[in-house]
Amino acid sequence: MLTEERHALIAERLRSAGSVVARALAAELAVSEDTIRRDLRALEARGVCERVHGGALASPMQPLPRPARERTAAAGEATAHLGAAAAALAPADALVFIDAGSSSLAVAAALPRDRRLTVATNAPAIAALLYDRPGVSTILVGGRVDPLSGACVGADTVAAIARLRPALAYIGACAVDAADGLTAFGHEEALVKAAIAEAAGAVAVAATPDKLGTHAPFRVAPAARITHLVTTARSAACDALADAGVSVHVVEVGA
Repeated sequence: MLTEERHALIAERLRSAGSVVARALAAELAVSEDTIRRDLRALEARGVCERVHGGALASPMQPLPRPARERTAAAGEATAHLGAAAAALAPADALVFIDAGSSSLAVAAALPRDRRLTVATNAPAIAALLYDRPGVSTILVGGRVDPLSGACVGADTVAAIARLRPALAYIGACAVDAADGLTAFGHEEALVKAAIAEAAGAVAVAATPDKLGTHAPFRVAPAARITHLVTTARSAACDALADAGVSVHVVEVGA
């Protein structure tokens, strides 16, 4: 099992059980306790857990990341509505970038079929969805695939994104807050998202209300860099983001 796969498994165990025991994890994963302790240190640095003697507790201060496959499987009606509303923002005859994530996958699925688009993405799942879509030319930005985010990450990914100038970029949100802006759980993931935000003419974020007013450990971009926020319920966090200059779109689920 690769390091990131262990991290994803441990993060999910923390999310579901609230705690993990290093000795038990070492036996289950057939690695040394030193390896598990290093994993827990890395997850603590990402804000996923708080280490204690013999193991770790889930961090009470931040939402925990879930593996990409689980997020996609759990995506439901609200995510579909978010995707449809966000996809309507895509300009015709333009290059758009779609980052990884369940909401981003919903955006890709809902792209208007009456607009010719070039879509760049660092998500293999999104490229697989769009590669044969009539009217859409698809560019897959490669790199190492992170199993937790479902995104290609790394220096090669960042360099390839820097050569693009999308008119609009859809960036997957781990956490969004008026004060801290857009933040991510992983260091590499944050670097890629920051590169996307830097390259794009405009930035759209489709996020469920539970991600608003929350924080993840790694900074992606300030709130002022977000052009559009699409969500399903108005809240104080939405108002604060609007005050920061973000155009907030609230979608009624079932409407």
